[in-house]
Amino acid sequence: MGEKHVVRFEPVGIEIEVDEDQTILRAAAEQGVQLMHGCKEGQCAACKSFVLEGEDIELDSYSTFALPDYEKEEGSTLLCRAHAYEDLVIELLNYDEEIIRSGLPLRKGTVEVVANDEVTHDMRRLVVKLLEPDEIKFFPGQYMDFVVPGTEETRSFSMANTPNRDGEFEFVIKIYPGGLFSEHLAEKIQVGDHLEVEAPFGTFTLRENRTSDIIFVGGGAGMAPVLGLLRSMAERNVERKARFYYGARTAKDLCFADEIAALGEQLPSGLTYTPALSDPDGDPWEGETGLITEVVQAKESTLEGCDAYVCGPPPMVDAAIATLTALGVREENIFYDKFTTTGETEGEDG
Repeated sequence: MGEKHVVRFEPVGIEIEVDEDQTILRAAAEQGVQLMHGCKEGQCAACKSFVLEGEDIELDSYSTFALPDYEKEEGSTLLCRAHAYEDLVIELLNYDEEIIRSGLPLRKGTVEVVANDEVTHDMRRLVVKLLEPDEIKFFPGQYMDFVVPGTEETRSFSMANTPNRDGEFEFVIKIYPGGLFSEHLAEKIQVGDHLEVEAPFGTFTLRENRTSDIIFVGGGAGMAPVLGLLRSMAERNVERKARFYYGARTAKDLCFADEIAALGEQLPSGLTYTPALSDPDGDPWEGETGLITEVVQAKESTLEGCDAYVCGPPPMVDAAIATLTALGVREENIFYDKFTTTGETEGEDG
């Protein structure tokens, strides 16, 4: 372990101790301080912040798309890649005080595979059961890191289920050719296998202090965290109107339609589900077609006053944020998970 330094976060006035060997984001998570973050790999910019005091910071490798050189020179940093070598004061640019103070402790554990089933031609439903420790707490919409068997690499996948006493976790994972974890999942992982995990991560969680209508926009394995949020809302009889726009390429890429319909019946204020195909490819399809953001634009006249939850690949998320803000959603009320890719082969979070 290296030397420890104090990092203070403004404007919330929270201080933590950070070891030089760990990133600022990691140290905060270990101390139950839930800072905004997404990929933890320096690619999505969700944790971008501004250094008010202190200069001795070193960054692990990151994408200049997330932190351009000129922003770094002006004082911006990525907390998921930043190591502190002196005391610092950091201004959080993207934060939610309710979320920051509701952080759950990170816990490592071992799980056993209970199910590994196909839900589409290139997505799997993975269910695992916790062997140790006795419990890993999480909020619906958060994600878990899996250690890729035989390596020290980890991959992150969003929970699709709600917290339960059985210690089970459910995931919807897209299979990528050559994907370090997903190809292993498709070809090798069997029921009964043990995997090493750590959780919870992520801030794609329902803001409980709000009552506005909700619009969900997802694509691909972005189904998983939205399913977790919808299931949680149904279980708790949350009285908020919800719409869910889900984009897929072809009809064979759609899944969970029956359950989503059932959830709509359970939710006190109902759920409008609109799947759309960007490449129907001759399939018999009477629903919406085109990019999911185009469908949202066409079907919604205004979304003023709504909260929005967006999850999927970065281009879709960026396009959705632009569409939603144009329709009147305030940027601070758009919560998103970008399923960034590690290298060219595998998506983070699914």
